[in-house]
Amino acid sequence: MAHNRHGSLNGTVDPSKNPTYNQNDETEDTHSDDELSTTLTSIDQASTVSEIQECLANLTIQESKISSRLSALLASQDELSRELSRLDLIRARLGTQVVAARGLSAGMLSSASSTASRISSAVKQLDIEQENVRQTLSFVEAVVELKTCVLGVSGSMGAAQDWETAANYLARAALVPEHILHSEFAEEMVPTSEEPEPPSKTLSNAAESLCGLFLREFDKAAKAGDGEKITRYFKLFPLIGRSDTGLEVYGGYVCRGVAERMRAVRGRKNDGPSFYAGSLQSLFEYMAGLVERHTPLVERHYGVGRMVKVIDKLQIEVDTQGGIVIDSFWEERSIQRKLSDIKSYAFSFLVQSFLSTPSVSAGTPRSSSPRPGALGAGRNSEDDSVDVKEIDSHLNELGVMLSRWSLYSRFIARKCLPPPIEPPTSPNGSSPEAPLVIPPVIKKSVLSTRVDAKLSTPFEVMTTFFFRRSVEKAFQLDELPPDLHLNPSRPLKNTTTPYITLSVDDVMYLVRNVLKRSLSTLSSGLVLKIIASVKRILEGDFVGMMQRRMQHDSYPKSNNVNSPPPDDKVIAFCVLTNNLDVSIDYITRIIQTFLEPSEDSHANGPQQPGKEKEGLESQFPFVGEADSVKNALNSLVNGFTLRAGNLHDNAIEVIFNQVIRPRLRPLMSESFSGIEYIVREADLNGAHQGDDESDGEGRGANAVTTRFATGFHHLVFPLKRILTANSYDKLLRTTATSVANLLAKRLWGLAGKINELGAIRLERDVSGVIGVVVREGKYGLREEFVKASEIVMILNMEEDEVVEILKKDSEAEEERDAEGESVEWRLTREERRRARGLLKHEGR
Repeated sequence: MAHNRHGSLNGTVDPSKNPTYNQNDETEDTHSDDELSTTLTSIDQASTVSEIQECLANLTIQESKISSRLSALLASQDELSRELSRLDLIRARLGTQVVAARGLSAGMLSSASSTASRISSAVKQLDIEQENVRQTLSFVEAVVELKTCVLGVSGSMGAAQDWETAANYLARAALVPEHILHSEFAEEMVPTSEEPEPPSKTLSNAAESLCGLFLREFDKAAKAGDGEKITRYFKLFPLIGRSDTGLEVYGGYVCRGVAERMRAVRGRKNDGPSFYAGSLQSLFEYMAGLVERHTPLVERHYGVGRMVKVIDKLQIEVDTQGGIVIDSFWEERSIQRKLSDIKSYAFSFLVQSFLSTPSVSAGTPRSSSPRPGALGAGRNSEDDSVDVKEIDSHLNELGVMLSRWSLYSRFIARKCLPPPIEPPTSPNGSSPEAPLVIPPVIKKSVLSTRVDAKLSTPFEVMTTFFFRRSVEKAFQLDELPPDLHLNPSRPLKNTTTPYITLSVDDVMYLVRNVLKRSLSTLSSGLVLKIIASVKRILEGDFVGMMQRRMQHDSYPKSNNVNSPPPDDKVIAFCVLTNNLDVSIDYITRIIQTFLEPSEDSHANGPQQPGKEKEGLESQFPFVGEADSVKNALNSLVNGFTLRAGNLHDNAIEVIFNQVIRPRLRPLMSESFSGIEYIVREADLNGAHQGDDESDGEGRGANAVTTRFATGFHHLVFPLKRILTANSYDKLLRTTATSVANLLAKRLWGLAGKINELGAIRLERDVSGVIGVVVREGKYGLREEFVKASEIVMILNMEEDEVVEILKKDSEAEEERDAEGESVEWRLTREERRRARGLLKHEGR
C-alpha cells in the first residue's frame, strides 16, 4: 500500500511495481520488428519454393509471438484500471484538504495578522505621543528654567547686587537652547511686569551690563593691585558668555606687569658685559613664570587650551620689551660698526701666505721671527682694527641671549600644544608626546624677526670672523717643538709627544669652543650655518696652510743629488705630517663628544620623567632639528678627515720618496756586498765557527743581516721617534713594499750565482732582512715579502718537490704540501720555473 500511495501521489504508476510488467518487453518488441523486417526482405528476394516456405514459417512464428504479447497486454488492463481508480480517490481527498487549508488561512490567520498590524501601529503612535510629551515637558521645564534665570538675574542685579549669583543665572540661561529662548511660547510666558522685555533681550542687556561692571571693577582692582578681586572678576567673565573679553583684559593686566618689571630691569646700572643678556633673560623668565602660574586658573574657568589667547596678548608685550632690549644692545655695543669692520677685514696673512713665493727661510716661523715680506709691520694696523677679545665678549653675550630665546620659544611651543585626544599608551601611563613644532605666535612675532636680524646674523658673522682670525693668529704665532734632531745615537731631550706645532692645539681648542658656544644657542638654523663655516675654514685655511708650508717652506728636498735633504727640513715636514694626523684624531673626538648623549644627568640619582632624551635630541626638540645637526656634524668630520687624510697620505709618500727611497738601494747593495752564494763544503767549516759572530765591518755568517739592520735602524729610527704611530706605520708599510721589491729584484739578478749550499745561506740572509723590517713595525709587514720568501723556498726544495710544483698546468691551482694544507702562490707558474732556474747545478 505504501508503494501504491507513493505512486498515486506522484500521479504516475511505477511499471516496476506491476507484477505483470515484463522488463524485457521493449527489447522483445525491437527484436521482433527486426525479425519481421528481415523476413519481409527475404520474401522479396526469394526465388525458389523452399525459400518461400522458409519465409512463411518465420512469419508464422512472428504471428504467434505477437499474439502472445497482445494476450498479455489484455490481461494487465484490469490492473491498470484499478490503479487509475485509486488515483482518482486520492485526488478527491486532496481537494478536500486544500479547501480546509484555504478556510483556515482566510479565517484564523488573517484576523491574527490584522490584530498584529493594529497593535504595531498603536505602539508606534504611543511612542510618538510619549516623545511629544517628553519634548513638551522638556520645553516647559526649559521655559520655567529660563524664567527662573531671568527673574534671578533681575533680582541679583537689583538691590542685592550679588554679581556672582547674577553671573551664575546667566550661565544657567546660556544652557537653554536657542530655539526655546526665541520661541513664541517663551516670549509669551517669561516676561513679567517687572521684566516685560523678551527673555533674549533681557538676558543680553544683563550680560552687557555685567560685562561693563566687571571691566570697571577689574580695572580698579588691577590699579589697586588687589589680586583677590582680580581673580574674582576674572572668573565671572566666562559665566556671562564674555570669555574673549575676560582673556583680553586679563592679558592686558599681565602685560602691564611685564612692562613694569622690564622698566625696573632697565633702570639698573649697565655695568657688565652681560647686562643685556641678563635683561632679556629676566623678561623671558618672568613671562614663563606668568604663563606657568596662570595656566591652571585660566584652564579651570575658561577651558583647556584657552591660555593660548593670553599668550598671544602677552607675546605682543614681549615683542615690545624684547625689542627695546635688543635695540639698546645693538646701539650700546656698536654692533653695526663691528660688523662693518669685520666685513672690511682682509685676512692679509692667510691670503698672502697662499699667494707669496716660497720662503727662503727653513722650517716653520716662530713668534720671535715673523715671516718676511708684507706680513711684518704692515700687518699691525689691520690686526688692531678689530679687537678679537671684544668680539669674543660680544659672542658670549649674544650666545646667552639666543639660548634664552630658544628656551622661551620651546616653552611657548609646549604650552601651545593641542590637548591629547587618544588615551595614554606609554608604560608609565603618560600621554605620548606630540611632535614639537614652532607655534605661529612665535613664528609670526615681531621679536622673532628682530632676533634673526640683530642677534642671529651678528652671531654668525662674528663667530666666522672670530674663528678664522684665531686660526690666522695661531699660524702667525706657530712654533716647532724644540730639541728635535735626526741623530739616532743621541736621545731626544723633548719627551712631550706627539710632536706637533702650537697651531694644532690652538685651532682644535677653538673648534671645540666655537661649536660648543654655537650649540648652546639651541638654534638649529644658526648652528648649521656655523658648522658649515667651520668646515670651510678648516678644509680651506687650516689644511691649506699646512699644505702650503709642506710644499714651499718645509719640503725635504736636497740641494744636490748626492746629499740627503737638510735635517731641519725633514724635521719640519715630519712635524707638519703629525699635525694632520693629530688634527684628524682631535676633530673626530671633538665631534663625538657632541654626538654622544651626556652621562652627567644620571650620575646623581634615578632618571627623571621626561629626561630620557639626552644630547642633541634634548637640545633641539623641534621636528627634524636634531637629525639635521647630526648630519652637519658628521659632514664636518667626514669632509675634514677626507681632505686632511689625503694630504697626510701624500706627505707620507713625500717622506718616503725624498728621505728613505734614495738610501734604500745603496743600503741593499751595501748589505749584500761581497757575499757569494756559490758555497763549497770546505767553506762551511769556517762558516759554522762564526755563525753568530761578525767583525766590526759586518763580515761573517750573518753579515747581510747585521749590515742591513744597522743601516735600516739609522734610516728609520730617527723618523720613528718624531712621527706619530699612525704616520710611522704607514711610512714603514710603504718602505717594506719598496724593500720587498728591491729584494725580489736582487734575487732575480742572482741567476747562475747560487748553488744548493748557497741557497741555504741566501734563505738565511733573506729571512734576516725580512726580520729586521718586521721588528721595526708590525708582524703583518711579512705579507709584503711573500714573493721573496717563495723564491728562496723554491730554491731550497728537493728536486721531486719542484717537479711536482712545475707540472701543474693552471697558475691558479692550489698545491698541497707534506701536511696536506693548501698553499696559494704569489708567484706565477712561469716565475716559479724561473726561480728554480736561478739555481746552478754542479757539473754544468
